[in-house]
Amino acid sequence: MSLRESLLRALASLSAHKLRSVLTMLGMIFGVGAVIAMLSIGAGAERQALDMIRRMGISNVLVRAKEFRPDELQEVRKKSIGVSLRDAAGIEEAVPGVDFTGPRVTVNPWSVRGRGGKSEARVSGVSWRHAELVSLPLAAGRFLTKEDEETHAQVCVLGDDARRDLFGWEPALGRTVKVNDVWLTVVGVLAPSGEGGDSFQGVSVGSTARELFVPFTTVLRKLDRDALESPLSELVVKLRDGTPATEAARLVGALLDRLHGGAADFEVVVPEALLAQSRKTQRLFNVVMGCIAGISLLVGGIGIMNIMLATVLERTREIGIRRAIGARRKDVLVQFVVEAFALSALGGLLGVGLGVLIAKVVAASAGWPTVVTLWSLLLSTGVSGAVGLLSGFYPALRAASIDPIEALRYE
Repeated sequence: MSLRESLLRALASLSAHKLRSVLTMLGMIFGVGAVIAMLSIGAGAERQALDMIRRMGISNVLVRAKEFRPDELQEVRKKSIGVSLRDAAGIEEAVPGVDFTGPRVTVNPWSVRGRGGKSEARVSGVSWRHAELVSLPLAAGRFLTKEDEETHAQVCVLGDDARRDLFGWEPALGRTVKVNDVWLTVVGVLAPSGEGGDSFQGVSVGSTARELFVPFTTVLRKLDRDALESPLSELVVKLRDGTPATEAARLVGALLDRLHGGAADFEVVVPEALLAQSRKTQRLFNVVMGCIAGISLLVGGIGIMNIMLATVLERTREIGIRRAIGARRKDVLVQFVVEAFALSALGGLLGVGLGVLIAKVVAASAGWPTVVTLWSLLLSTGVSGAVGLLSGFYPALRAASIDPIEALRYE
């Protein structure tokens, strides 16, 4: 009997006992579904982590001003004025491997208004080279220029959500935005980013969707800020290719500790290290979830072996008749192995549908990003097929070893 005939006979046997076949396949269905759902959630989390790291700049080192209570801040300011342009100059001069630094000043204004309405947007004063430090794709217009920075120009670049808040669906380029009492002209609009979160590994990242980028010199000169606040909210340190970020961060921290008189009013963040930690956590998550999914597949394999042993017992007389009219041991072995494989393969295909459904439900209800990859589909179906073959081999061997004479006498 050919392999095709064996497969058709196996499908006919499974369809003759529909309920039993479905119950046997449940272990495979849930196991494969769990594998696909787990891998899709893991792939989505990894993609989100990469997106958030790109927002900070994977090859950068960040120096951020710490926040203090008013009474604590007064004591800190007796030793240090906070993160400043002096720190930027010192880092560029003293730390090997630094290309340049980009200052950033963050302001939460009490009023941001445009022609179409108002927005809860955040104002970030940045360097004209800020677009070289982080990923900021433009949908229209341009980013800030060196001239804007030198002339303290009253211009801004809007995030996509901020543009929609302020101008609806009308064009924003050339329009004016009023931030507190300062009028700014829109010179650029950022492309929608689809960002998924404002923090990563406990570190604030900040979304650009509802943000206004303004020359930092304009913010320092024309927007009111608390006198005790750090002059800069953040310094983004751009490293040259091949410079170890962890070592550079250690040197930056040691330098700033001396410049700030020992005041711990700053923190050094290494996005590359955060990404490495995230991947380590993700690998642990994959191992744990993989073990859980593997147990489901193992249970499914045991169920298939159990039902195939029962099937061999039920069809003992049929085996004897086939052997009596010329079937070889090999033919009987192939028939039952193919039947076990068909059982697991069907369960695997149904499990693929369940896994994809779980991934979509998780993405829609919990807001977690999920990515169903071809690798997850191939892995889950391949494992289910292998489990089916292994689970069906022993019952098939039992069937092939039955003595034809004894089988014909079996009732």
